[in-house]
Amino acid sequence: MTFERRGQQRYMSSDELARLLRERAAAGGSARNRLTGIVLAVRRDDVMAQVDMACGPHRIVSLMTREAADQLDLKPGDSATAVIKATTVVVERS
Repeated sequence: MTFERRGQQRYMSSDELARLLRERAAAGGSARNRLTGIVLAVRRDDVMAQVDMACGPHRIVSLMTREAADQLDLKPGDSATAVIKATTVVVERS
């Protein structure tokens, strides 16, 4: 994978991006849980965003960068899929 740097941003050619997407699609990914639902709320600050979703009886909350949320352009009422891949789960005594 090769990038071109322009200031603090990294750019990839469209051919390289297409190749990478084909390669990853063939691999299938390792996330096992995909929950389709409705966006309830999107809260943004200068750096981060919080997306709240209703996926059947489950409430899903995702924290992501503001830039990622802006690129997804999610709004309350939009349909979306939460792709869940948890590497760590912390359980505390109540």
